Amino acid sequence: MINIKVKDFSVSGEEFTLIENTEFGYLETIPQPELENLSKYYKSEDYISHTNTKRNWFEKVYHKVRQITLNQKLNLVNSFKTESKSILDIGCGTGHFLEICKNNNWEITGIEPNESARGIANSLISNKVLDVNELKKLPKSSFDVITLWHVLEHLPNLQEQLKLINTLLKPNGLLVVAVPNYNSFDAKHYKSNWAALDVPRHLWHFNKNSIYKLSKSFGFRLKQIKPMWFDAFYVSLLSEQIKARNKNIIKAFFIGFISNLSALFTKEASSQIYILKKE
Repeated sequence: MINIKVKDFSVSGEEFTLIENTEFGYLETIPQPELENLSKYYKSEDYISHTNTKRNWFEKVYHKVRQITLNQKLNLVNSFKTESKSILDIGCGTGHFLEICKNNNWEITGIEPNESARGIANSLISNKVLDVNELKKLPKSSFDVITLWHVLEHLPNLQEQLKLINTLLKPNGLLVVAVPNYNSFDAKHYKSNWAALDVPRHLWHFNKNSIYKLSKSFGFRLKQIKPMWFDAFYVSLLSEQIKARNKNIIKAFFIGFISNLSALFTKEASSQIYILKKE
């Protein structure tokens, strides 16, 4: 059984343990913060997905790459043959994915727990983003597509959330989940210094097998897996900072390149997109 000690390098400096769930195969962060205390672990100026800041070269590059990946995400959801074009993005951050969807004739709804990020998002897309407490109040069977871009790993009460998400999808609706993959080359290289562990903000840690088992158990069928190539470089850069206390660009690029090269053969990319169909 997997049992790994990992430190919160971003905010608290506290130590956590990753324990393997024997039923589904994901790793669980232990102990998990109480719900009322979880938000304090997100209070960092370096939590880039909640801001639009461009204070340095790293943040500027992040936003450039984000624009590329936004177009890739849009192309993915546009490729789906859906009944209509209603989409729910859970954990939508500052709302840029929903904005590009809206501009391409999708009927959009967002959920974002962070008040600051939600405010930025609502200024972009006319108050289409709701607080997380509104998720349970949304009409059942009302969305063709639900997306969670690096969000599933953050959700408390994982199994309860998957049940709820299933009820919100229309029959044959599609769930798109992007999560880090702890079986990737860069994860194995950096071990407890792998930035994508990001405890305790990441409550769960997935691989292909755990997503397959979860999807099957909660009423979904795994249709397709797609790699997220940029993530290997981004996560390696952050991991180098954790390991060596500096952003070693050359070393990070090398590890990211090797990780992606390895993934061509192993199908184990640093982060992967899972396309799940409601059964």
